[in-house]
Amino acid sequence: MNYTTPSRPAEALAPYATWRLSAACRQVDPELFFPVGTAGPAIDQVGQAKGICQGCPVREACLGWALRNQIAFGIWGGTTEEDRQALRRTFAPRVSHEG
Repeated sequence: MNYTTPSRPAEALAPYATWRLSAACRQVDPELFFPVGTAGPAIDQVGQAKGICQGCPVREACLGWALRNQIAFGIWGGTTEEDRQALRRTFAPRVSHEG
């Protein structure tokens, strides 16, 4: 692996972000995926965002990225912050006891 600073950082990151080019949310207002609050209109917003994620061809890659990078805010891979916290609680003990 090359650890030198590339002259074009975006090119160096391209292999890690190519899944984003196929994301269903690519042409949607990003604000939809960052609802403010947990009641009222935010509930509808979460439902709309999750609906877009449901049919996304890169949903798993998106969720994996959010989990690996411990993203705390927003809808990623069809999950809310609370959903991802639950996934981490469920799978973290298994991973720490394996190997």
